Amino acid sequence: MALKQHKDDRVRFDQQVDNSRSYVLPFIEATHKLGGGVNVLEIGCGEGGVLLPFAEKGCYCVGVDLNPKRIDLANDMLKDEVQQKKMEFLLKNVYDEDFLARFKDFFDVIVLKDTIEHIPDQEKFVPYLKNFLRPGGQIFFGFPPWYMPFGGHQQICEGKLVSKLPYYHILPKGLYKAILKMAGESEGVITDLMEVWDTQISIERFERIIKHSNLKVLKKQHFLINPIYKYKFGLQPRKQWGPVTYLYGLRNFLTTCVYYTVG
Repeated sequence: MALKQHKDDRVRFDQQVDNSRSYVLPFIEATHKLGGGVNVLEIGCGEGGVLLPFAEKGCYCVGVDLNPKRIDLANDMLKDEVQQKKMEFLLKNVYDEDFLARFKDFFDVIVLKDTIEHIPDQEKFVPYLKNFLRPGGQIFFGFPPWYMPFGGHQQICEGKLVSKLPYYHILPKGLYKAILKMAGESEGVITDLMEVWDTQISIERFERIIKHSNLKVLKKQHFLINPIYKYKFGLQPRKQWGPVTYLYGLRNFLTTCVYYTVG
């Protein structure tokens, strides 16, 4: 069934903060210095918890999301930082002309944490992000490969069986959708899951997109146990065994999360 963080905004926010402080920020800091004068953008920022550790380091942070409720929550939970002009949260699409006009060549770091798998037309989207980068800027991607046990995000389902059943999200779309309907899942949940089904971002396709976007992988880490599972399931994060990371295709089924910085 749906986990506590799917229903409790504060729990979800606190998990975002801790995960970012413990794993995301150190990963980015290995290839890019963070501190005063560094501008950070998070796309799909949700409640804004991922950005708080960056603001604590002195970075100026901007979060964008298409969900008005999430933006309202971010502005409420981080109201002190917003009032101090350390952060701002915008209900915007990065394709909007006014957003591009304001932030062209502005950011040193762009963060997409559990976001790229929700974005359509990724072959267009990834190279477009370069418009917002300063020279030497970097983009962080963290996402679950499509073919991993829960790569369809089916853990958000309300039904106990369909939320815990691995791999069935890779069935043909019509059959997958029919199973969700038979299980009594809401139209909202089904729409969200179909969105992820349509993108199907594998490790191989992601790396091809990066290459075709004239970006280079600066650092990568594959995880057997996703760091976020520490909060969801009480499992300690574990890096993927080195040889598995070279098993093209198969590695997607055995890797629950990947981190990349590109530039």
